[in-house]
Amino acid sequence: MPTVRRIVVGVHGSLGSLQALRQAADEARQRDVPLVPVIAWVPPGGDLAERRHSSPYLRKIWREAAWERLTAAFDDGLGGMPADLEVEPHVERGETGQVLVDIASHADDLLIVGTGRRGLGRSLRHSVARYCVAHAKCPVLAVPPSALMNEMSHPLHSWHVRRRALIPDVPQA
Repeated sequence: MPTVRRIVVGVHGSLGSLQALRQAADEARQRDVPLVPVIAWVPPGGDLAERRHSSPYLRKIWREAAWERLTAAFDDGLGGMPADLEVEPHVERGETGQVLVDIASHADDLLIVGTGRRGLGRSLRHSVARYCVAHAKCPVLAVPPSALMNEMSHPLHSWHVRRRALIPDVPQA
């Protein structure tokens, strides 16, 4: 991979984005480049609803909530803001994929995104990772979910499997 000038990572607090944040922090350390965590937000109800009844006060609250989610993601994913990295956080209004592609706009950026869980529900929703891979002008690293994340996303199934493994097969009389 050519020289990377900065690592841009999409963060919103999900398990997949926390995994992407950890990967991005490791990449930034190895390459000795700035880490640019990005969280995008859209007003509840979407932009159209907010434009019809615009409220600067609510817009401020939504933006502050996005900053809090970004801070919480660092606490949850890395145990706080890393002191050994140059971190340039961004909180931007807009659709996540478009915001990430706009910020990672140089060919020498590296964009890191989490892929989230797989399954039918995921295929029916908008995929930020797919959008970034299709539209980015820089390399994109899509971080797959970990085995633990997959197990945690299906708690009842994993409980059933673990419980079944603990019960010995007893022949029926």
